[in-house]
Amino acid sequence: MKPRIKICCIGNIAEAEMAIKYGASAIGLVSEMPSGPGVIAEELIAEIASSVPSEISTFLLTSKQDTASIIAQQKRCKVKTIQICDTLTDGDYSDFKEELPDINIIKVIHVVDDSSVEEAISIAPLVDGLLLDSGNVSSSVKELGGTGRTHNWELSKAIVELAQAPVWLAGGLNPQNIAEAIEAVSPYGVDVCSGVRNDDKLDEKKLSRFVKNINGA
Repeated sequence: MKPRIKICCIGNIAEAEMAIKYGASAIGLVSEMPSGPGVIAEELIAEIASSVPSEISTFLLTSKQDTASIIAQQKRCKVKTIQICDTLTDGDYSDFKEELPDINIIKVIHVVDDSSVEEAISIAPLVDGLLLDSGNVSSSVKELGGTGRTHNWELSKAIVELAQAPVWLAGGLNPQNIAEAIEAVSPYGVDVCSGVRNDDKLDEKKLSRFVKNINGA
């Protein structure tokens, strides 16, 4: 089955419209991050989220680590899905179901080694999906996404097979490697930022090739 397509780091309504035109079922809207591309103001996130068709999933990428702040952020931004890019340090996942029962929760797993597989398996029952990325939460300046790096897809495949949740694959995807990535991992969805951009702007030719190569995978 063809994976769902999420285009991340959307910077304005025109980029959202282009992503949807080429078949994206989800768009990623990046709030404040310690590093990485695509950060926009919450007011703009809310504006973009309200502009897209109802069937399109709007993801808020958040670096916040306490559930109260994340819940408040969603209420300001009015997105349908929260993508938690770091580790929760205050509160737990049940808080979201109590306060935001209609909002999907996606947890990012930064794939490093076998411990990432164990983390994914343990968190999967608590959330609506996982997103596998290539960040580094231990670096002096945290990398929570948008690195343009791939990771070990064998580990990603293990997560797809073992975790009881839909799995999105991110991390260094581009038109050249997307077919190979799908073949290797068989994800529920794929997620791309820098791989379809040029000078931090969504590139229509790269986006077209990316989608074409997904359809041909």
